[in-house]
Amino acid sequence: MTAPQQQKLKVKGPVVITANRLTDGVVVYRTAERGWSTALRDAVVTTTADEATRLLKDANASDIEAVGAYVAPVLLDGGDIRPGNLRERIRVAGPTFALPGSEAA
Repeated sequence: MTAPQQQKLKVKGPVVITANRLTDGVVVYRTAERGWSTALRDAVVTTTADEATRLLKDANASDIEAVGAYVAPVLLDGGDIRPGNLRERIRVAGPTFALPGSEAA
C-alpha cells in the first residue's frame, strides 16, 4: 500500500497550499515568497500537479513554522480567492458553533 504523501497528486482546478501555524494552530497559506500568511488572498495559486507538488514539498521541508501542509481547492472569483470546498470554508471562517467561553453570535 502506498502512503498518501507518495501518491501522485491530482489537481483539477486552482489550488493552494494550506497548513496550521505551529505556535497556535491558526490556518495559514503558502505565499510566493515561500512564507506563510493567515490571509487566503496572499496564497500562491497553481493549477498544475507538478507545481502543487513542488510547493507542497517545499512547505513540508521544515515543520518549524507550520505543520500538516496539504493541497486545498480554491475558487477564483475575479481577483478574489475563495475556499473551494466546505472544509476550507469552515477553516477560513472558524468553528460552526460557539465554543465554551466565547460569546454567542
